[in-house]
Amino acid sequence: MSGTGETELSAATFAALEHASGKIASAALAAMEEQFPWFARMPADQRASVLFIAQTGAAGFAAWLRDRSDALRLTTYAFRGAPQDLSRWISLRQTVELVRVALQVLERQVPELAADEPERQVLTEAVLRYGREVAFTSAMSYASAAEARGAWDARLEASVVDGIVRGDAEESLLSRAAALGWDPAAQATVLVGNPSSDDPPTVVYEVRSRAARAGRSVLLGVQGARLVVLLAGPAEPGVLAKMVNAFGAGPVVAGPTVPSIAEAHRSAADALSGLRAVVAWPAAPRPVRSTDLLPERALAGDPEAERQLIDQVARPLEQAGGGLLETVEAYLENGGVLETCARTLFVHPNTVRYRLRKAAEVTGCNANLSRDALVLRVALAVGRLSRSRGLW
Repeated sequence: MSGTGETELSAATFAALEHASGKIASAALAAMEEQFPWFARMPADQRASVLFIAQTGAAGFAAWLRDRSDALRLTTYAFRGAPQDLSRWISLRQTVELVRVALQVLERQVPELAADEPERQVLTEAVLRYGREVAFTSAMSYASAAEARGAWDARLEASVVDGIVRGDAEESLLSRAAALGWDPAAQATVLVGNPSSDDPPTVVYEVRSRAARAGRSVLLGVQGARLVVLLAGPAEPGVLAKMVNAFGAGPVVAGPTVPSIAEAHRSAADALSGLRAVVAWPAAPRPVRSTDLLPERALAGDPEAERQLIDQVARPLEQAGGGLLETVEAYLENGGVLETCARTLFVHPNTVRYRLRKAAEVTGCNANLSRDALVLRVALAVGRLSRSRGLW
């Protein structure tokens, strides 16, 4: 072994080491499959990358024995190449576990290749030193690859969120989202508000940590003074309550939940419309649903909000018949005074009560509640305007 002052290894032992690299690597892979069920579920090409690293590492041991000044050139090269893909599939902890298993196999099998006992002692000590250097190299290479991947992912994520905000629904957007690990079949909800900090890494940490606690996937983008978050899965109140803490001060608006990311542009459009209009409702909850801001959005000139108010309130009231529309109009015009409304319509107050209950069932809006009364009033006004323009 050159330059060590220790027992030299024979040419036959060096040859045995060089020829055993494939066998050692295969044994390492078998040990990984046995110890880690998740490893067996990895794609074949990723497992092949692990085999390549293990085989190169085993072959690199012989080169390291001949010239340690080469400082693991072959092994370092292997770790710098493969982890670009591997770091997408396995964590740093899992990488360390795989390296540990590979080194255990190396430590067991390499000494058996010695020609005699002195050589066995040399190989046993050398493989332990080599293992420490390999472990350090693998961790550094994984960290470097993960850092590069993080920068690439951040740019890709920003392009996906920007595409959703712009209204893109092309296949390229879906494929970019899939590359980030987004489930194409997952429901999606867009949330918009102010970022929690001027420091982008802090914003990313806050959003991802809240999403992790809620058990949800997210994609996010900071667009100037606006934070846009795409949340996977149903947007239950409890989940939204967790996510709202990732935003800074000010209103947070949640768009409607859509069936998949392909339709996320609809959720984004409604959420952004709500964010522009929420200033008109100072007492709005946080977060507030974009559907709860339909009156303000309609007043701000959002045609989609006008359409929803007509479809959900004005048209159902008219189609229900039974004097529901006239009763709601009269009730609102008379300031919500039951007896005055009854006199205006020439009906008994109980008839007004009955019709108002039916109207609430049809529209989901109770005219006795101030907020619902506003929704009804704006919806009926929008309906009249739409009808006058020949749009309804």
